[in-house]
Amino acid sequence: MLPELKIQWLRYAIAILDEGGFHSASRRLHRTQPALSMAIKELEQRLGLPLFEKGGRAEPTPFGAYCLPRFRELLTQHDRLSREIVAHRDKKAGQIEIAVVPSVASRIMPAILADFIASHPNLKVSLHDGPADFVRRLVRGNEVDLGLSSLWQEDDDLDFMPLMHDDIGVVCRDDHAFANRESLNWRELEGLSLIRNGTSRLLESTAAEPLLEQSAFFVSNMISLTAMLEAGIGITTLPRLAFPEEHLRLRFIKLAEPHVERQIGLLRRAGQSLSPAAQAMDSFIRRALAEGKGRSNDKT
Repeated sequence: MLPELKIQWLRYAIAILDEGGFHSASRRLHRTQPALSMAIKELEQRLGLPLFEKGGRAEPTPFGAYCLPRFRELLTQHDRLSREIVAHRDKKAGQIEIAVVPSVASRIMPAILADFIASHPNLKVSLHDGPADFVRRLVRGNEVDLGLSSLWQEDDDLDFMPLMHDDIGVVCRDDHAFANRESLNWRELEGLSLIRNGTSRLLESTAAEPLLEQSAFFVSNMISLTAMLEAGIGITTLPRLAFPEEHLRLRFIKLAEPHVERQIGLLRRAGQSLSPAAQAMDSFIRRALAEGKGRSNDKT
Protein backbone atom coordinates (compact mmCIF):
# COMPACT_ATOMS: atom_id res chain seq x y z
CA MET A 1 0.00 0.00 0.00
CA LEU A 2 1.39 3.37 -0.98
CA PRO A 3 2.10 5.79 1.88
CA GLU A 4 0.13 9.04 1.95
CA LEU A 5 2.54 11.95 2.38
CA LYS A 6 1.49 15.30 3.78
CA ILE A 7 3.01 18.29 2.03
CA GLN A 8 3.66 19.87 5.43
CA TRP A 9 5.84 16.91 6.48
CA LEU A 10 7.91 17.25 3.32
CA ARG A 11 8.43 20.96 3.97
CA TYR A 12 9.66 20.15 7.48
CA ALA A 13 12.14 17.59 6.18
CA ILE A 14 13.56 20.02 3.59
CA ALA A 15 13.77 22.80 6.17
CA ILE A 16 15.78 20.53 8.52
CA LEU A 17 18.15 19.69 5.68
CA ASP A 18 18.54 23.33 4.56
CA GLU A 19 18.93 24.76 8.09
CA GLY A 20 21.38 22.10 9.23
CA GLY A 21 19.35 20.77 12.12
CA PHE A 22 16.06 20.50 13.96
CA HIS A 23 16.65 23.49 16.23
CA SER A 24 17.33 25.99 13.41
CA ALA A 25 14.49 24.54 11.31
CA SER A 26 12.01 24.92 14.18
CA ARG A 27 12.86 28.65 14.45
CA ARG A 28 12.45 29.14 10.70
CA LEU A 29 9.15 27.31 10.64
CA HIS A 30 7.87 28.87 13.88
CA ARG A 31 7.26 25.42 15.31
CA THR A 32 8.49 23.91 18.55
CA GLN A 33 11.29 21.41 18.20
CA PRO A 34 9.24 18.56 19.77
CA ALA A 35 6.41 19.23 17.28
CA LEU A 36 8.88 19.16 14.41
CA SER A 37 10.47 15.94 15.66
CA MET A 38 7.05 14.33 16.01
CA ALA A 39 6.10 15.27 12.42
CA ILE A 40 9.34 13.80 11.03
CA LYS A 41 8.78 10.66 13.10
CA GLU A 42 5.31 10.26 11.59
CA LEU A 43 6.73 10.77 8.10
CA GLU A 44 9.43 8.17 8.69
CA GLN A 45 6.84 5.73 10.02
CA ARG A 46 4.79 6.18 6.85
CA LEU A 47 7.87 5.64 4.70
CA GLY A 48 9.17 2.71 6.75
CA LEU A 49 12.77 3.96 7.06
CA PRO A 50 14.52 6.91 8.78
CA LEU A 51 15.41 10.01 6.79
CA PHE A 52 18.02 11.47 9.14
CA GLU A 53 20.75 9.89 11.23
CA LYS A 54 20.04 9.66 14.97
CA GLY A 55 21.10 12.44 17.31
CA GLY A 56 19.09 15.35 15.88
CA ARG A 57 21.65 16.01 13.17
CA ALA A 58 20.60 17.05 9.67
CA GLU A 59 22.73 14.35 8.08
CA PRO A 60 20.53 12.26 5.77
CA THR A 61 20.57 8.49 5.89
CA PRO A 62 21.18 6.77 2.56
CA PHE A 63 17.41 6.44 2.28
CA GLY A 64 17.05 10.13 3.15
CA ALA A 65 19.66 11.06 0.52
CA TYR A 66 17.39 9.34 -2.01
CA CYS A 67 14.10 10.83 -0.77
CA LEU A 68 14.95 14.44 0.10
CA PRO A 69 15.83 15.69 -3.44
CA ARG A 70 12.60 14.14 -4.65
CA PHE A 71 10.67 15.82 -1.85
CA ARG A 72 12.15 19.14 -2.97
CA GLU A 73 11.13 18.47 -6.58
CA LEU A 74 7.60 17.57 -5.50
CA LEU A 75 7.32 20.73 -3.39
CA THR A 76 8.52 22.84 -6.31
CA GLN A 77 5.85 21.35 -8.57
CA HIS A 78 3.19 21.65 -5.87
CA ASP A 79 3.95 25.32 -5.24
CA ARG A 80 4.06 26.13 -8.94
CA LEU A 81 0.69 24.45 -9.46
CA SER A 82 -0.75 26.30 -6.47
CA ARG A 83 0.44 29.63 -7.84
CA GLU A 84 -1.04 28.85 -11.27
CA ILE A 85 -4.38 27.86 -9.74
CA VAL A 86 -4.51 31.02 -7.65
CA ALA A 87 -3.55 33.12 -10.69
CA HIS A 88 -6.38 31.58 -12.72
CA ARG A 89 -8.79 32.02 -9.82
CA ASP A 90 -7.82 35.67 -9.44
CA LYS A 91 -7.90 36.21 -13.24
CA LYS A 92 -4.18 36.95 -13.34
CA ALA A 93 -3.50 34.23 -15.91
CA GLY A 94 -5.41 32.31 -18.53
CA GLN A 95 -6.35 32.04 -22.20
CA ILE A 96 -9.68 33.27 -23.59
CA GLU A 97 -11.04 32.19 -26.95
CA ILE A 98 -13.86 34.33 -28.34
CA ALA A 99 -15.67 34.22 -31.69
CA VAL A 100 -17.26 37.41 -33.04
CA VAL A 101 -19.17 38.39 -36.19
CA PRO A 102 -17.02 40.69 -38.41
CA SER A 103 -19.12 43.83 -37.96
CA VAL A 104 -18.82 43.59 -34.19
CA ALA A 105 -15.16 42.57 -34.40
CA SER A 106 -14.27 45.70 -36.35
CA ARG A 107 -16.60 48.28 -34.77
CA ILE A 108 -17.01 47.28 -31.14
CA MET A 109 -14.30 44.87 -30.05
CA PRO A 110 -11.19 47.08 -30.54
CA ALA A 111 -12.20 49.50 -27.77
CA ILE A 112 -13.47 46.71 -25.52
CA LEU A 113 -10.35 44.58 -25.94
CA ALA A 114 -8.03 47.54 -25.38
CA ASP A 115 -9.72 48.33 -22.07
CA PHE A 116 -9.94 44.66 -21.08
CA ILE A 117 -6.24 43.97 -21.64
CA ALA A 118 -5.35 47.17 -19.81
CA SER A 119 -7.25 45.95 -16.75
CA HIS A 120 -6.20 42.27 -17.12
CA PRO A 121 -2.64 42.49 -18.53
CA ASN A 122 -1.77 38.86 -17.79
CA LEU A 123 -4.70 37.34 -19.66
CA LYS A 124 -4.36 36.27 -23.29
CA VAL A 125 -7.19 36.66 -25.79
CA SER A 126 -7.65 34.99 -29.17
CA LEU A 127 -10.39 36.48 -31.36
CA HIS A 128 -11.94 34.53 -34.24
CA ASP A 129 -14.24 36.41 -36.62
CA GLY A 130 -16.75 35.00 -39.04
CA PRO A 131 -20.47 34.91 -39.91
CA ALA A 132 -23.11 34.21 -37.28
CA ASP A 133 -23.28 30.52 -38.22
CA PHE A 134 -19.49 30.29 -37.83
CA VAL A 135 -19.66 31.84 -34.35
CA ARG A 136 -22.51 29.56 -33.34
CA ARG A 137 -20.62 26.49 -34.57
CA LEU A 138 -17.45 27.34 -32.62
CA VAL A 139 -19.34 27.99 -29.40
CA ARG A 140 -21.51 24.90 -29.78
CA GLY A 141 -18.46 22.76 -30.58
CA ASN A 142 -16.59 23.94 -27.47
CA GLU A 143 -13.88 25.47 -29.65
CA VAL A 144 -14.24 28.89 -28.04
CA ASP A 145 -15.34 30.12 -24.62
CA LEU A 146 -17.71 32.85 -25.79
CA GLY A 147 -19.38 34.20 -28.89
CA LEU A 148 -20.57 37.72 -29.62
CA SER A 149 -23.13 37.53 -32.39
CA SER A 150 -26.78 37.42 -33.33
CA LEU A 151 -28.70 34.17 -32.92
CA TRP A 152 -30.69 33.16 -35.98
CA GLN A 153 -32.59 30.36 -34.30
CA GLU A 154 -33.17 28.90 -30.86
CA ASP A 155 -30.65 26.27 -29.78
CA ASP A 156 -31.06 24.25 -26.58
CA ASP A 157 -27.28 23.77 -26.42
CA LEU A 158 -26.63 27.52 -26.27
CA ASP A 159 -27.45 30.36 -23.91
CA PHE A 160 -27.95 33.72 -25.62
CA MET A 161 -27.94 36.98 -23.69
CA PRO A 162 -29.09 39.93 -25.88
CA LEU A 163 -27.06 43.05 -25.11
CA MET A 164 -27.83 45.54 -27.89
CA HIS A 165 -29.84 45.98 -31.08
CA ASP A 166 -28.61 46.83 -34.56
CA ASP A 167 -31.05 48.44 -37.01
CA ILE A 168 -31.36 47.19 -40.57
CA GLY A 169 -31.14 49.69 -43.41
CA VAL A 170 -30.78 49.99 -47.17
CA VAL A 171 -27.33 50.58 -48.65
CA CYS A 172 -26.92 52.24 -52.04
CA ARG A 173 -24.44 54.36 -53.98
CA ASP A 174 -24.32 58.14 -53.42
CA ASP A 175 -25.88 58.89 -56.81
CA HIS A 176 -28.88 56.60 -56.25
CA ALA A 177 -32.35 58.16 -55.99
CA PHE A 178 -32.50 57.00 -52.35
CA ALA A 179 -29.11 58.43 -51.37
CA ASN A 180 -30.46 61.50 -49.55
CA ARG A 181 -33.46 59.84 -47.92
CA GLU A 182 -33.64 59.44 -44.14
CA SER A 183 -35.86 56.36 -44.20
CA LEU A 184 -37.55 53.99 -46.63
CA ASN A 185 -40.63 51.80 -46.87
CA TRP A 186 -39.99 48.32 -48.19
CA ARG A 187 -42.50 48.80 -51.02
CA GLU A 188 -40.24 51.47 -52.48
CA LEU A 189 -37.65 48.73 -53.07
CA GLU A 190 -39.94 46.56 -55.20
CA GLY A 191 -38.66 46.08 -58.72
CA LEU A 192 -35.14 47.27 -57.87
CA SER A 193 -31.98 45.18 -58.17
CA LEU A 194 -31.56 43.89 -54.61
CA ILE A 195 -28.32 42.10 -53.81
CA ARG A 196 -28.90 39.60 -51.01
CA ASN A 197 -26.18 38.82 -48.45
CA GLY A 198 -25.78 36.70 -45.32
CA THR A 199 -27.84 39.12 -43.21
CA SER A 200 -30.73 39.34 -45.67
CA ARG A 201 -32.54 36.52 -43.87
CA LEU A 202 -33.39 39.11 -41.22
CA LEU A 203 -36.15 40.18 -43.64
CA GLU A 204 -37.72 36.73 -43.48
CA SER A 205 -41.09 36.62 -41.71
CA THR A 206 -41.48 40.37 -42.13
CA ALA A 207 -43.55 42.42 -44.56
CA ALA A 208 -40.40 42.88 -46.66
CA GLU A 209 -39.88 39.16 -47.26
CA PRO A 210 -41.20 39.36 -50.88
CA LEU A 211 -38.08 41.38 -51.75
CA LEU A 212 -35.93 38.29 -51.17
CA GLU A 213 -37.90 36.27 -53.70
CA GLN A 214 -37.44 38.99 -56.33
CA SER A 215 -33.66 39.18 -55.84
CA ALA A 216 -31.46 37.58 -58.49
CA PHE A 217 -28.12 38.18 -56.71
CA PHE A 218 -26.56 36.70 -53.60
CA VAL A 219 -23.10 37.73 -52.39
CA SER A 220 -21.70 36.34 -49.14
CA ASN A 221 -18.34 38.12 -49.10
CA MET A 222 -18.37 41.70 -47.83
CA ILE A 223 -15.53 42.85 -50.09
CA SER A 224 -17.35 41.56 -53.17
CA LEU A 225 -20.65 43.00 -51.99
CA THR A 226 -19.09 46.43 -51.48
CA ALA A 227 -17.53 46.32 -54.95
CA MET A 228 -20.91 45.54 -56.56
CA LEU A 229 -22.60 48.35 -54.64
CA GLU A 230 -19.93 50.85 -55.65
CA ALA A 231 -20.25 49.70 -59.24
CA GLY A 232 -23.94 50.62 -59.10
CA ILE A 233 -25.13 47.08 -59.84
CA GLY A 234 -27.82 47.29 -57.19
CA ILE A 235 -28.70 47.99 -53.56
CA THR A 236 -28.67 45.78 -50.48
CA THR A 237 -29.81 45.66 -46.87
CA LEU A 238 -27.33 45.54 -43.98
CA PRO A 239 -27.26 46.01 -40.23
CA ARG A 240 -25.99 49.43 -39.23
CA LEU A 241 -22.81 47.97 -37.70
CA ALA A 242 -22.05 46.08 -40.90
CA PHE A 243 -22.28 49.20 -43.07
CA PRO A 244 -18.79 49.93 -44.50
CA GLU A 245 -18.48 53.58 -43.49
CA GLU A 246 -14.99 53.83 -44.92
CA HIS A 247 -16.47 53.53 -48.43
CA LEU A 248 -17.44 57.16 -48.96
CA ARG A 249 -19.55 56.51 -52.07
CA LEU A 250 -22.06 54.40 -50.13
CA ARG A 251 -25.04 55.59 -48.12
CA PHE A 252 -27.08 53.92 -45.33
CA ILE A 253 -30.82 54.67 -45.15
CA LYS A 254 -32.87 53.27 -42.29
CA LEU A 255 -35.62 50.82 -43.22
CA ALA A 256 -38.56 52.32 -41.35
CA GLU A 257 -41.34 50.04 -42.57
CA PRO A 258 -41.01 47.37 -41.47
CA HIS A 259 -38.59 48.21 -38.67
CA VAL A 260 -36.13 45.33 -38.60
CA GLU A 261 -33.24 44.86 -36.22
CA ARG A 262 -30.91 42.14 -35.12
CA GLN A 263 -30.10 41.40 -31.51
CA ILE A 264 -26.39 41.27 -30.68
CA GLY A 265 -25.49 39.32 -27.58
CA LEU A 266 -23.23 36.83 -25.86
CA LEU A 267 -23.34 33.16 -26.75
CA ARG A 268 -22.09 30.45 -24.42
CA ARG A 269 -22.67 26.75 -23.98
CA ALA A 270 -25.76 25.99 -21.93
CA GLY A 271 -25.22 24.41 -18.54
CA GLN A 272 -21.43 24.88 -18.50
CA SER A 273 -19.38 27.15 -16.29
CA LEU A 274 -16.78 29.50 -17.72
CA SER A 275 -13.16 29.60 -16.68
CA PRO A 276 -12.33 32.54 -14.38
CA ALA A 277 -10.63 34.31 -17.31
CA ALA A 278 -13.58 33.78 -19.66
CA GLN A 279 -15.99 34.86 -16.91
CA ALA A 280 -14.00 38.07 -16.56
CA MET A 281 -14.37 38.68 -20.30
CA ASP A 282 -18.09 37.87 -20.19
CA SER A 283 -18.69 40.37 -17.37
CA PHE A 284 -16.50 43.01 -19.01
CA ILE A 285 -18.37 42.84 -22.33
CA ARG A 286 -21.73 43.04 -20.56
CA ARG A 287 -20.68 46.17 -18.69
CA ALA A 288 -19.09 47.77 -21.76
CA LEU A 289 -22.15 47.30 -23.95
CA ALA A 290 -24.46 48.42 -21.17
CA GLU A 291 -22.45 51.65 -21.13
CA GLY A 292 -22.71 51.95 -24.92
CA LYS A 293 -19.01 51.45 -25.59
CA GLY A 294 -18.23 51.05 -29.29
CA ARG A 295 -21.80 51.48 -30.51
CA SER A 296 -22.18 53.18 -33.83
CA ASN A 297 -25.68 52.16 -34.91
CA ASP A 298 -27.10 55.56 -34.03
CA LYS A 299 -25.01 57.31 -36.67
CA THR A 300 -26.63 58.56 -39.82
